[in-house]
Amino acid sequence: MQSLLRRCRALWHPDEYHGWGRTHRYFEGWYFKLVDPTEQYALAVIPGISMDEQGRQQAFVQLLDGKQCRTEFFDYPGDSFRPVSGRFEVAVAENRFSAQALHLNLPGLSGQLALENLHPWPRMLGAPGIMGWYGFVPFMECYHGVVSVHHQLKGRLEVQGKSVDFTGGIGYAEKDWGRSFPSSWIWMQSNHFEAPGPTSVMVSVARIPWLGSHFVGFIAGFLWEGRIYRLATYTGACLSVTLGHREATLVLADSRYRLEVKGRQGAGGDLISPIAGRMTGKVNESLQSTLEVAFYEQGRLLFQGTGRNAGLELAGDIQGELVNPKNQI
Repeated sequence: MQSLLRRCRALWHPDEYHGWGRTHRYFEGWYFKLVDPTEQYALAVIPGISMDEQGRQQAFVQLLDGKQCRTEFFDYPGDSFRPVSGRFEVAVAENRFSAQALHLNLPGLSGQLALENLHPWPRMLGAPGIMGWYGFVPFMECYHGVVSVHHQLKGRLEVQGKSVDFTGGIGYAEKDWGRSFPSSWIWMQSNHFEAPGPTSVMVSVARIPWLGSHFVGFIAGFLWEGRIYRLATYTGACLSVTLGHREATLVLADSRYRLEVKGRQGAGGDLISPIAGRMTGKVNESLQSTLEVAFYEQGRLLFQGTGRNAGLELAGDIQGELVNPKNQI
């Protein structure tokens, strides 16, 4: 009963741990993107827990060094994963993660960072997180949440033996949980634009299994001038997907707003992804990509710029499964 109550609470707090009482075919992980003020370092740190069909549990922390295109996977016994009930805070062995701070003690990466001036995804009645009402559906393959689309970093990290000051750098944090990652998806994200204030874009498009069939689901958030603009399947927006060589152009639009994002993939590294709760998949992610962004209101151009240090994933059969969805623009 206590596990059920904790999971019910987590429905309204997507950043918190959702796996209370889960024992098999389950994963949950958080993604922290860290870029120092000089932009010489771009890291993704991914803590989490996985449970396979037999109930074997594995705690882990993944690391992507976006500039060196190097990845590492540190695995730990399942009981090394320690979530806190009632708030977002998890520990994996000697590493601790929350919306306020990171405490890292990994081979080649250690230190503490504070996360300040967060921009969390806006909550509203019936839509507590980025998935809208889909977050309440109990049989989804994969759920997605955002901790903060943009925040400042404060502190130092020891990176491969070198002390690096991240104070004044920019971060982004999100998470996923469920059984498996989708069979195909596109994910783009950047916080680094030539703009006077915090500016961030995140777009995710994926093949979503649904009641014996499937559909193309998508979510986009654009932070500009203090507001997060949302365009998603559940808001009634439409989508267009165009593919090129190591690039994708996404156009999302509703009756008022239009967001165009062209992502060009740079060099990256292979991360491990979950399949039926086991960390056996693989996805290539780049933190050296660029995103060309244009944002319109009623046909009037409000913003245009290019995002640097962009995260970009192009996974699975995108051409066969994501191009030409029913709600095509």
